[in-house]
Amino acid sequence: MLALKIITETRDVEPHNPQREIKILTQLCHPSIIKLESTTKDAEGRLVLVFPYMPLTLAKLIGEGAMPAPPATTKSIFRQTFEALAYLHAQDIIHRDIKPSNILLSLGPSTKAAGAAGAADYHVQLADFGTAWHPELSKHDEPRAHKVLEVGTTCYRAPETLFGNRGYGSSLDLWATGTMLAECVRDPPTPLFESRGGDEDGNQLGLILSMFKTLGTPTRETWPEAQAFTTPPFEWYQEFPARRWEDLLPAARVEERALVAGLVCFESGRRLTAQQVCNQWKPPYIYHVLS
Repeated sequence: MLALKIITETRDVEPHNPQREIKILTQLCHPSIIKLESTTKDAEGRLVLVFPYMPLTLAKLIGEGAMPAPPATTKSIFRQTFEALAYLHAQDIIHRDIKPSNILLSLGPSTKAAGAAGAADYHVQLADFGTAWHPELSKHDEPRAHKVLEVGTTCYRAPETLFGNRGYGSSLDLWATGTMLAECVRDPPTPLFESRGGDEDGNQLGLILSMFKTLGTPTRETWPEAQAFTTPPFEWYQEFPARRWEDLLPAARVEERALVAGLVCFESGRRLTAQQVCNQWKPPYIYHVLS
């Protein structure tokens, strides 16, 4: 079964680039990254991208109350996500829109055989490369030191993009994945940061304020790289103390809290890399790779 993605004219708004998305996808080959089957045009002349059909998303699991899930299920889903990111980042590609709706899921055969009880065996495929940055394909429109800032979605946006750092790197994806993991291990699952819709007035200021109330107002010591940002985040806002991860994620296991803390920190150079997480989260874990 196949799924279609229809590209309309609005997708050409920076940094969306369907032709670049196609070129990136044709270069990728990883079990946890969606495969582009083909492209075509519909009767109205719109570009259509054809993908394998994936019946579920992480967003749907969250919305249906399936999160928090058994630890083995959560570990499996995120391990596969980190493996996909490690593969991308090794090629200097930044996804730039990590969020639950872009984590596509299908049930593995062990879950189908056992029914709904117990830990589910999900196969993950990372999707939607419409805003991805590629070191060669993007260099003319977005030089490495002058990337587009309007990337990411609402509460998953990384703080460096909110303060004018156009030279951000792959750690942008790790921040988003950390906030996504935090959401999934909360009971009930709720976003770590509050944010309005991207088209609502004050959405960025509200997200910044939520970050500061949660992680503490950054200082030159806790966020040294920000001193070089276009809009440094210092001495502008009320000072808030950082909240403890035990209080933010009371239902999470110790290793889950530690992982979130290693990803969701202001200084991008202090965030764990995807490969480091993969090295820490070694098998055994539920993981079925589809050929």
